[in-house]
Amino acid sequence: MLEPRQLVLSVAGRDKGQLLAVVRQDEHGVWLADGKRRPLERPKCKNPRHIRPLKQTLDGKAMTTDRALRRALRQATGRFAENDA
Repeated sequence: MLEPRQLVLSVAGRDKGQLLAVVRQDEHGVWLADGKRRPLERPKCKNPRHIRPLKQTLDGKAMTTDRALRRALRQATGRFAENDA
């Protein structure tokens, strides 16, 4: 089960390889946002099989505005790359 504010990596689709944040989950799929192509007001619905959940979660402040979300994802991308190496 994915939690709101959890980070996921897209493994299929047009946004493959992109880091996204979970906005919510329902019977249709997982709703994701990145603050740029997919703002918080218009999240993308994705099939749970097309994402890979990560252990990292964002704090509540990061999900208040698109700008804060972009900043948090940028910082998380740096940490993600360091952990991968």
